[in-house]
Amino acid sequence: MRDLALVLMFAAMMIMTLRKPVFGTYTWAWVSLMNPHQLCYGFAVSLPFAMLTVLVTLVAFPTAKIRQPFPVTSITIVWLLMVFWMGVTSLFAMAPTDWVQERWVFVMKIQFMLLITLLLVVEKQQLFLLVVVVTLSIAFFGVKGGIFTLLTGGSNRVSGPPGGMLAGNNEAAVGLVMVTPFLYWMRMQATVKWQRTALMAALVLTVFAILGTQSRGALLAVLAMSLFLGLKSRYPVRFTLGLVVVLALAIAFMPDSWTSRMETIGTYQEDTSAQSRLWVWNTLWNAAVDRPFVGAGFCAEAIEVYIKYAPRDDRWAAFSSLHTTWVAHSIYFQMLGEHGFVGFGLFVTLWLLVWRRATTVAKAASKVPDLADSIPLLMSMTQVSLIGYAVGGAFLSLAYLDLPLYLMAYVLLSENIVKRASKPAPQRAVALGPTGAPA
Repeated sequence: MRDLALVLMFAAMMIMTLRKPVFGTYTWAWVSLMNPHQLCYGFAVSLPFAMLTVLVTLVAFPTAKIRQPFPVTSITIVWLLMVFWMGVTSLFAMAPTDWVQERWVFVMKIQFMLLITLLLVVEKQQLFLLVVVVTLSIAFFGVKGGIFTLLTGGSNRVSGPPGGMLAGNNEAAVGLVMVTPFLYWMRMQATVKWQRTALMAALVLTVFAILGTQSRGALLAVLAMSLFLGLKSRYPVRFTLGLVVVLALAIAFMPDSWTSRMETIGTYQEDTSAQSRLWVWNTLWNAAVDRPFVGAGFCAEAIEVYIKYAPRDDRWAAFSSLHTTWVAHSIYFQMLGEHGFVGFGLFVTLWLLVWRRATTVAKAASKVPDLADSIPLLMSMTQVSLIGYAVGGAFLSLAYLDLPLYLMAYVLLSENIVKRASKPAPQRAVALGPTGAPA
């Protein structure tokens, strides 16, 4: 029954996409982030929903009545340079060619659909619907995980969308941290009481779910996110106090096993997992120093990279003797090790530009009556979400995650909307009579 319901829903979305191609961008966000077919148990599990979404959207794209030109800004220039540089580094990658090609295709598919999104999402309501789809696709697991955490007393770990980049408990935690600010934004936009109540409940449950992942990086990320969320909210003092209370209650609710795991943050020297990450980061640093422009290329977790660049001194003997490899466990070392200092520089510059442009767009939107209650807060929540990604991603290999790319899209699309809304209305020509007075 679940499989049939999903297929019927997907078919309806594809029909709507053929009529209005912008629905293809919503469907892609839903399918790629939530992986709904992986929640089924029958024939739907193996259906190529993502590929079908791309194909139908491309078929419908020429028929779109409302489109906009590609936004040429400092953000998109750096983004395209970064995408181009990933192609260059792939030519010099150390991993097996088939590994590199598979990773490159995966990453380029995400970039391509973001490009389509930037062209098709034009109007304010279209942007808001995109934000809702992206947020709820991840928040579904926050609500589900929050209930699970409460029912189990936090003794079991919460995971994310199966089969995707956010499937693991650590990765799910970062995704949940990133969408929490948008749950707040959605609540502030809601005008119906039950919707505001439901969204507040979803926000609280998501906080419980984040802690329920038992991710140490997520604890740091949620604390950083909560601080900025309080500062950027519409009612800073009131909301900050509310967040502090919710976090305190959630932490107090967690079992001793959770507390013991979080305490290892301060004793990382004695933690094998933390030490293994330091060993990996040293390996990727060595690769970047030796190949500063191109790094090791995609799939730097390949054994070829570790044979050449893994440190071998006594401190790391426990890891080097295993003859195994680990992924980067950091968006920063992932970009540095795989794409060199050039790729790393473009990556960091991109998100700094997104942050700065969000501030500019928020100020401009605050002067437009029709946008003052929505766009400025959306930009603030985008910045809060970036903080969650910057902190949580420091401990996970999520450099190619599509969720932060949607943050970039929110800023660029909002900027276009603000520019159009700020243009003065065209003056209507008035015919004049012989005396110069209106006829």
